[in-house]
Amino acid sequence: MNEELLSKLNDIKELEKIPDNSIFIFSFLIFLAILILTTLIFFLIKFFKNRKKSPRKIYFEILKNIDFSDSKKSAYVITKYSRLITTNEREKKLANELIEELEKYKYKKNVEKIDDTIKAKFLVFMDSLDV
Repeated sequence: MNEELLSKLNDIKELEKIPDNSIFIFSFLIFLAILILTTLIFFLIKFFKNRKKSPRKIYFEILKNIDFSDSKKSAYVITKYSRLITTNEREKKLANELIEELEKYKYKKNVEKIDDTIKAKFLVFMDSLDV
């Protein structure tokens, strides 16, 4: 009986080799994920780097980097940007006091250096700004 069964089972073949491409598919998916992540990071960095600053921050930077060597020019710059940057009453009051002090450095051909009291008022004004 066993022999009859074995003779009928002659057509059974060996196990077939199935090609395994899963490592290549996995590698491709990892590569694709890294590529997408890198692109996303690139665009995020580009977006945050190119974001425009508010005008108030730009005016603050200009006032912070002011050069007191040319007193006439610095008086005009302080007057212009201090008017543009003020928002509340305290800032406006300090700006108006500072502008009144700077009047003697404008509208003249030759002016002396800005004195330390005006520089101190300017620093108080800059400290009062919330940017």
